[in-house]
This record gives sequence, C-alpha cells and structure tokens, in this order.
Amino acid sequence: MATKEECRQALDDLAVKLAENAESLRGKVDLDRRLACDITDLDVSFHGRLNGGKLTGLEEGDDPEAKIRLIVGSDDLLSLVAGDLDFGRAFTSGRVKIKANLFDLLKLKSLL
Repeated sequence: MATKEECRQALDDLAVKLAENAESLRGKVDLDRRLACDITDLDVSFHGRLNGGKLTGLEEGDDPEAKIRLIVGSDDLLSLVAGDLDFGRAFTSGRVKIKANLFDLLKLKSLL
C-alpha cells in the first residue's frame, strides 16, 4: 500500500503531465470543474480544479461540491500516473471509478 505522501506526489506529477499537455488541447477541451480524488485504502481525499486542461490548487481533504470524483486505491493511483496501468482497462475492470456526468466523462477521456 502506498503512503499518503506518495499519493500526493503522484497527483502533483499528474498535474505536471496535464499542464505539459494543456497547450495542445487548448480550445479542444473546455472543462472547468472541481475534482476530488478519494484514495480508498488510505481513507484520504485530495481535491483541486480542472481548468483548461490543467489540474490546479491540489489540497488534501474532500470537496463535497466536486463535479468529478475519482475513486482509486493508492497503488493503482501510482501505477496509473506512472503509466504502468492502462486507464481504460482499470476503469472497465472497476479498479478505478469515476463519478461524473457523461459529458464530463467524455471530455475527461480526451485529457487522459
């Protein structure tokens, strides 16, 4: 099981990757949503904002008003961010769950 600090670092790494990719998505993905990530085996949450293809304002704690919620185990989060676990397969197998409306899911897919 990964630690809370490792999960925070993985989310920071994800934010960097999204920021690097944001310029190529400018105008294609217009998504401004609050996002929460629940790490199930650590019973901890992080939240931030997806805007313009970037993930900003990451903080520890839940955001009950988040429009997008990622639910994942700590080891799976680290594997996803490292590129060792395919997001599509993890999602279809239930290792990763996303609570969002269909429109947001489609836009989120293009970010990942």
